[in-house]
Amino acid sequence: MSEANKVDLAEEVGLINEARTNPEAFGLLYERYVAKIYNYVYFRVGNINDAEDLTAKVFFRALKSIGNYKHLGLPFSAWLYRIAHNLVANHYRDRSKTSEVSIDDLVVPDTRKAVDPEAILETKQDNTYLLQLINDLTPQKRELIILKFVHKLSNAEIGVIFGKTEGAIKSLYHRTLTELKDQARKDGKTRIH
Repeated sequence: MSEANKVDLAEEVGLINEARTNPEAFGLLYERYVAKIYNYVYFRVGNINDAEDLTAKVFFRALKSIGNYKHLGLPFSAWLYRIAHNLVANHYRDRSKTSEVSIDDLVVPDTRKAVDPEAILETKQDNTYLLQLINDLTPQKRELIILKFVHKLSNAEIGVIFGKTEGAIKSLYHRTLTELKDQARKDGKTRIH
């Protein structure tokens, strides 16, 4: 761990401890993480109103439970993502909804490269195929891919969210990638890595 990360983590732990008795300190944690948690929730529920409501519930629950928070060496955001994960699961269970935002919306074209229409078409076809493969995964595997590649979370952080060990997440990640590669091979898509 770099010196800067140690300082950031120590500063965060101090802020968390202060937030146990000072709502203004919790407000700083809220400002630091609200956008990340909102984005996570929005991509899971696909509705702005529900995402706003659930995000508010995440932080309300965190504020209410911060006295019970135990620092395990992971960023505070891992705990917030776990709360969000549970609330989203409850949201679907309570409302019997199954629709999520398609991860087609997650592809951002790289505009730094020179314009080559043939390459753009080929890349778009590859992206469309890959996104279809990911959409065909189980909800847990799809969420793992989103947390890993969109939110850039570590296996340990994802483990907290899923309520699993880091080793279990590594194993799930390996199985997911193997499943994607095997399906791509079956479909004759050797360019997908």
